[in-house]
Amino acid sequence: MNCVHPPVLVVGAGPVGLVAALTLLQNGISVRIIDKDPHPRIGQRGAGIWPRSLELYNFLDVVEVNSLGKTAPPVRLYKLGTLEPLKDLLMAPHTEDTPAIPFHTLKLMGQQLLDVILRHHLEKFSCSVEMGTELRSFEQSDQGVTAIIAKNGVTETFDTKWIIGADGARGIVRKQLGLTFLGETRGDIRIVTGDICLTGVGLDRAHWHRFGNFHERGLSLRPTDEVGQDGWQFFLYGHELDLTKIAEGEELVFETIASIIPTEITFSKVVWMSDFRVHSPMGAQGLNSGIQDAFNLGWKLALVEKGFSDKSLLETYSAERLPVISEMLGLTTSILDKAISSGDTTIGRSPILSMLGVNCRVSTVVLDEFVNSVERKPAGDRAPDAPNMLQVGSTEPDATTLFCLYRPWYHTVLVFVPSLADAIPILDALEAYDKSVVRLAVILPSSASVTPVASPADLVLVDREDYAYSAYLMEAGQVKVFVIRPDGVIGAIVHGAEGVKKYFSKIFLDV
Repeated sequence: MNCVHPPVLVVGAGPVGLVAALTLLQNGISVRIIDKDPHPRIGQRGAGIWPRSLELYNFLDVVEVNSLGKTAPPVRLYKLGTLEPLKDLLMAPHTEDTPAIPFHTLKLMGQQLLDVILRHHLEKFSCSVEMGTELRSFEQSDQGVTAIIAKNGVTETFDTKWIIGADGARGIVRKQLGLTFLGETRGDIRIVTGDICLTGVGLDRAHWHRFGNFHERGLSLRPTDEVGQDGWQFFLYGHELDLTKIAEGEELVFETIASIIPTEITFSKVVWMSDFRVHSPMGAQGLNSGIQDAFNLGWKLALVEKGFSDKSLLETYSAERLPVISEMLGLTTSILDKAISSGDTTIGRSPILSMLGVNCRVSTVVLDEFVNSVERKPAGDRAPDAPNMLQVGSTEPDATTLFCLYRPWYHTVLVFVPSLADAIPILDALEAYDKSVVRLAVILPSSASVTPVASPADLVLVDREDYAYSAYLMEAGQVKVFVIRPDGVIGAIVHGAEGVKKYFSKIFLDV
């Protein structure tokens, strides 16, 4: 196959497909991205964005997600059948901002706005989503993939090297490959959700309002100006409600909400609605997990396509992500079960939901030479941030952060040493690696006396407040090297250059 088309076809242009495409584009890989829907999706949908996903958006330089995302308002529960407040609760556990965790709280942004932001970033690379364009079928060969694509009744044959299926559980990619889908269809529970415009006496927009419970009938109303000044995201649930019937029409939604809230309500319209029968929306983990899936696959596929890595690297995608997804499903199912058994939708929340603990410690391509140390940051864990890092020799007086170093198109080698002289032998041994995919950074303690000298390092940073030494559990006088993957995961923790080479032998073809 002599493929002159973009080497990657992304099928599905929701946030998962868009993140996959953007990760590849930032790696210099051209992409074609299609979606069978004629128009971009509307509505809030998966609005909760957890700290780990905010970090990944930061690495992609999509800073608008954090800056425009709204913090979750307090949840107000009401006494049954009244507008009398019972108690106010936090949607997510309160956590303080720390140097190692700059994104520490849940942000809310509807998928409609998120898609607009991500499409804008794709357009910087002259890549636009082709709406109303459907993948009908595809055939694989040793050379690539031949896809049959239809748009406006016209069929096209498209040759490419790779297809990324981001078209959902019922999409053509998963269906034709015969792939299973983790998750279960619950016969005992349905949740109807959507966006609605309404005003109600006593319904302020400073709270996330919760009425009723799962045992009987319940309603959740979250104010969101993305829908309008009278806009809300709603969830209807409860065993007394015929949710199958309610999901069929706007008037039935109006009637049901009016029957649950004991106040005068003026309804305008239902913007959109859908129902959940596979993955529980409890915990807002689904879309976040999909984003992290896309990032994991994207940087690996880029290395393979650019010829730096063998195709076997792609096998680590499933090996690393399937355990995470399995654990996520167990967590969200547990939250849902507790809500059903107790009738309370606010129980079962924990810091685990932030996803900062998601790891791939068991991956075959991570390396930890300090595995027997008592106090350590394990390889495979999320790499912490550290602010107020001073760049030696820079003409810019402003300090930087470690997160400013991490990007989707290269590994970052952090060489923690007492002095720059201690780093030179390690750096010299690593000079053979291509600078486009490996960056070398020396991290010196605040006590280090530094005179700018020529070195193979791309950056020499002084940890002025010892934030990096603290976050990475470094001891005074210790030499340790951390290799940070393009997805902000610690790929290796080693003693020196030989350990780095051993790690990269799992990632790259022969140097």
